[in-house]
Amino acid sequence: MATEAFAMAGNAAQGQQGGFQGIIMLVAMFAIFYFLLIRPQQKRAKQHRELINNLKPGDVVVTAGGIHGKIAAIDETTVSIEIATGVKIKMNRSSITEVKQ
Repeated sequence: MATEAFAMAGNAAQGQQGGFQGIIMLVAMFAIFYFLLIRPQQKRAKQHRELINNLKPGDVVVTAGGIHGKIAAIDETTVSIEIATGVKIKMNRSSITEVKQ
């Protein structure tokens, strides 16, 4: 009878340990997703916001569509880009992906 109680106590301890290991694995998976997916995406979004906020007339830029041009004027949400002499197009600020030097 004593051996049965001891065996049952051992199984209960193993069940509690398995639940604890499951929580540790869940936390470890979240940490991996955070450092491999979420954090780099937030960093890129922050860099893009800074790029958009630091635009000024005269900057040579590249848009998401691959258009190269010089900023002629800036509004709150739009940018006028001169792509050839006398040819200006108006685009959203967020579509600018790169500032060339």
